[in-house]
Amino acid sequence: MVRLDSKGRLVVPKRLREKVGLREGGLARVEVRGNTLVVEPLQSVADAYYGVFKVATWPEDLDSFLVEAVRELWLRRATST
Repeated sequence: MVRLDSKGRLVVPKRLREKVGLREGGLARVEVRGNTLVVEPLQSVADAYYGVFKVATWPEDLDSFLVEAVRELWLRRATST
């Protein structure tokens, strides 16, 4: 059992967080199904794409690097279909 505070927050016990993979700073989807509140852990975008691009050294301008990396990915996908 957990108790909501005055702002409607609740603390999920550590054993339950660990069981379902909820981490501090992690993302979760919260929705209502009937009269039940469902909390589902989500993988962050960074975690989902970790390792997709191999980078020997980090560029000075990360924004430009990302734009170019996405452009290359799109071109590869467009030419492979």
